[in-house]
Amino acid sequence: MSRELLLAAFIMGVGLCVAGAGTHLYQALARQQAMLRMDGRNLVGSIGHLMMSIVCGPYIMLHMGWQHEDDGTLSMTSALIGALVAFTWAFVTGLFFMSIYVVAIR
Repeated sequence: MSRELLLAAFIMGVGLCVAGAGTHLYQALARQQAMLRMDGRNLVGSIGHLMMSIVCGPYIMLHMGWQHEDDGTLSMTSALIGALVAFTWAFVTGLFFMSIYVVAIR
């Protein structure tokens, strides 16, 4: 039981690391804030934004959950929902990138 939980935590960690690195790389190259979006000037731009949103989504969701309310307080509900969505999403993306890694080393 504990090995499965450790493996799940490792996969989530891989997903979050890839999302964080991808987000900061996108922000450095595009010189704009990364956000979940599907718009673009053309089809290639729209597909690029969609792929960026899929890969960088967990990191963006964590930041969205930590945004302050109008009175300067932090909503615990929004932080918990953001973390739940982000960690679930990170597990899926981590599983995807780990499977690509396993296939590549064979």
